[in-house]
Amino acid sequence: MDVVGLSAVMERGRGDPAVVIGLIDGPVAVTHPDLQGMRIREVPGRLGGTCARSDSAACQHGTFVAGILGSRRDSAAPGICPDCTFLLRPIFAEATVRHPTMPGATPGELAAAFLECLDAGARILNLSVALLQPSVRGEQELDAALDQTSRLGAIVVAAAGNQGTLGSSVITRHASVIPVAACDRSGRPMSVSNLGRSIGRRGLSAPGDDVAGLEATGGLGTFRGTSAAAPVVTGAVALLRSAFPAVPPNAVTYALRRTPKLQRRTVVPPLLDAWSAYNLLRTIDVSS
Repeated sequence: MDVVGLSAVMERGRGDPAVVIGLIDGPVAVTHPDLQGMRIREVPGRLGGTCARSDSAACQHGTFVAGILGSRRDSAAPGICPDCTFLLRPIFAEATVRHPTMPGATPGELAAAFLECLDAGARILNLSVALLQPSVRGEQELDAALDQTSRLGAIVVAAAGNQGTLGSSVITRHASVIPVAACDRSGRPMSVSNLGRSIGRRGLSAPGDDVAGLEATGGLGTFRGTSAAAPVVTGAVALLRSAFPAVPPNAVTYALRRTPKLQRRTVVPPLLDAWSAYNLLRTIDVSS
C-alpha cells in the first residue's frame, strides 16, 4: 500500500457506508473470520453470492477480491475500505479448478451485471473478469451498459487482462472505465499484464505480484495479475469518494489520472498515487 500512496489515505478513513461498491466477480466466503462485519448485500440473480464450495475457483477469486477491499483492518491483510457497502453480483459459477489466471464472462452477461448493480445503488464497480466470446451484439449491449454507468456518474475499475498482449477491448476503451495494469513491487509492468493505447491513456498501474489476501478456505494466500491490481484502485476510488462526498465523481477520476510530469503517449499507465489524488481533491473540496 505504501508503493501506491494508499497507507496514508487509509490512516484517514475506513470508507463510508454510503459508498456502494459492486463486486462483479465470484461468490464470497462471507463466513471467513476476517470478513466479519463487512457490509454485504447480494444482488438477486441466477448465481448466489455466498460460496457453496470454498475450494472452487470462483469462490477463491471472489473472496480474494472482496478481502482486499473489505477485510478487517486488524487482519494480516487489512482491507482498504471495510466500512463501505458491498453488492455481490457473481458473474461466474463455482468449479473445482483453483486460482485461475482470470475468470471470464460474455459481454451480454457483463452488461446485465452492470445494469443490475447500478439499479441496486452501486456507483463504483470492480471488474476483475476477462471478456469471453466477443460478438458485435454482445459488445453493443456492453457499450450501452457502460454508457449508462457514465450517465449515472458511476466509476468502473476494470482489470486490463492477463494475456500479456498489446491491445484493447470494448471495456478498456470506454471513457467511464479506469483500466488497471499489473506491476511488480518496483512499479514495473508485469509480463502477464495486457497493455495498450487506451490502457496507457486512461488507466493506472497497481501492484499485482504475489499480493496477499484472504483464502476462501481460511487464512491467507497470494494472487497475482490484474485481478489483484484492480481492487487496489477500486479501494482508492472508494476512500476518495468517502472523504470528499461533495466532489463530483469525474473530479475523483481526474485526480487519480492526473500525471503532470508524464505525457500519456505510452501503452503503460502510470502508477496509482492515492495520496497525491487525496491532496488534490482536498484543494478542490475547499475551493468548492
